Amino acid sequence: MANGQWYPPEWPERIRALSEGTLTPVVPRRAATVMLLKDTGPEPAETTDPEPAEHTGSESLKGTGTGGSGGSRPAVHMLRRRASMAFAGGAYAYPGGGVDPRDDDHHVRWAGPTRAWWASRLGVDEASAQAIVCAAVRETYEEAGVLLAGPTADTVVGDTTGEDWESDRAALVARDLSFAEFLDRRGLVLRSDLLGAWTRWITPEFEPRRYDTFFFVAVLPEGQRTRNASTEADRTVWIRPAEAMDGYDRGDLLMMPPTIATLRQLGAYGSAAEALAAAPGRDMTPVLAQARLVDGELVLSWPGHDEFTKHIPTGGASA
Repeated sequence: MANGQWYPPEWPERIRALSEGTLTPVVPRRAATVMLLKDTGPEPAETTDPEPAEHTGSESLKGTGTGGSGGSRPAVHMLRRRASMAFAGGAYAYPGGGVDPRDDDHHVRWAGPTRAWWASRLGVDEASAQAIVCAAVRETYEEAGVLLAGPTADTVVGDTTGEDWESDRAALVARDLSFAEFLDRRGLVLRSDLLGAWTRWITPEFEPRRYDTFFFVAVLPEGQRTRNASTEADRTVWIRPAEAMDGYDRGDLLMMPPTIATLRQLGAYGSAAEALAAAPGRDMTPVLAQARLVDGELVLSWPGHDEFTKHIPTGGASA
């Protein structure tokens, strides 16, 4: 393949069905994902490894090509979805997942911008805004072991390891414990000010599994460490956006359009704090793929992201 764009073989048939009116789009489920960032040291020596270094105790990085620039640059935490996953199996992505119906619990402990502020920023009502922000924080803890919460409105927990923490995390994953109950049990408040809303992508209408996903950016809290806590991932990495882009462009790293698009956007920033500070100015207009029939071929495109355009001849091959 020319690059690592995730492109399921059943898409052409489904796109045709949608254009012919024989496929009814499913309602997308709201979801949240977090691009967790940390600053790194100088660019490491280039290697020939086809994939980024797997997350280790030292949280080291290896170069994956020529895209990195010298000096300190931010790295982003990514996970690789298991090949057995029905949706985007084998693709690199960020920690995230669907909204839990209980994420809009009015009892949730909250710090940072108000729910009304978040509602305006995300373009939803206040209950939905709380649910989306809660989902972002909860899923980051469930899948990466990182918790954007603290005892007070201006503190953050420094260590989330240990059997008691793991027990609570497992209960969250199993939905035996709501996020509001988890915060109450721990005496913590959700730090919504540690998140920055970055972009919003909606799964194409021809997909059988659809998500209305809000992407956030956050900086790894001091004292906390990431780990692969997700049953949906077979590896995790810390990688600079430029290195991940190189891997995708060579076809070595598989990614969905919103993942590579956000990596290209993050590559412009020299530090994690700089990226977080840029978030309030980001456009949150949803990106939704369009499929149309043009001169006997199907054209699949994502508005504002020309690199993902696909031309699908009626015979089924894509270009």
